[in-house]
Amino acid sequence: MQLHSLNDQVFPEYRGVFGSLYSKVSLLTLLAFPTSEAVLSVSERELTDKIASLCMSRSDLWAKEKAQKLRDAALRNPFQHNRYKSHIFNLEILIKIVLQYQEQLSQIANEIDALAKEIEEYKILQSIPGIGEKIAATIISEIGEIDRFKDAKKLVAFAGIDPSVYSSGKFTASVNRITKRGSCRLRHALYMAVQSGIRDARKKKTTEEIIPRNKRLREFYDKKREEGKPFRVAVIACVNKLLHWIFALLKSGTTFQDIE
Repeated sequence: MQLHSLNDQVFPEYRGVFGSLYSKVSLLTLLAFPTSEAVLSVSERELTDKIASLCMSRSDLWAKEKAQKLRDAALRNPFQHNRYKSHIFNLEILIKIVLQYQEQLSQIANEIDALAKEIEEYKILQSIPGIGEKIAATIISEIGEIDRFKDAKKLVAFAGIDPSVYSSGKFTASVNRITKRGSCRLRHALYMAVQSGIRDARKKKTTEEIIPRNKRLREFYDKKREEGKPFRVAVIACVNKLLHWIFALLKSGTTFQDIE
């Protein structure tokens, strides 16, 4: 929030130049050109070259488009001349702090991934289409030892995917929401896995054939939709199904077998 606030006092129009203010290329560009004066003091070619050097994975055309947007933002900026040098100084310090913080987080994430790859459960979970490295690591960290759970229903309850039943006197609700009493991080990871699994993808880069990443999960999802279930209800049902698969696979130590 402090970075946002300072940037609004120096170069508020900069926010729309990149997709995220906090992306690495955005922060490095802002560090190099923290004011509209700094942007307008160089040519568009120099801006393009600088942005291209900060994000070499992107095309020259992309860098040129960003340079144009940056220049346009500088021209629109209400603060063409900054009287308070302290604002610029503090902005530069904050950007460097955020960059260092991001670098440390990246190193920690790499260490976690390296440790996770040594765990057998990590490989088992990744055998399920839709579950990648980050999701697998999150699921493992949240579930812990699978032997803690007597059966799949206990795991479902731990994730907070089990339905809550509201009753009062002789009344029992016919429509119930999930309890959400468990791990929200686990639920989020499972939702992401389901949405990735049921999404269509090309079978191979060399073919136009489109298939779901996880055929078994997509069939189950389609069945729920055909039954008239709303999208969210169908997705929650898929999360429940996915948890049952995860429980069975981790208990047996086997990998997932999709439909051929």
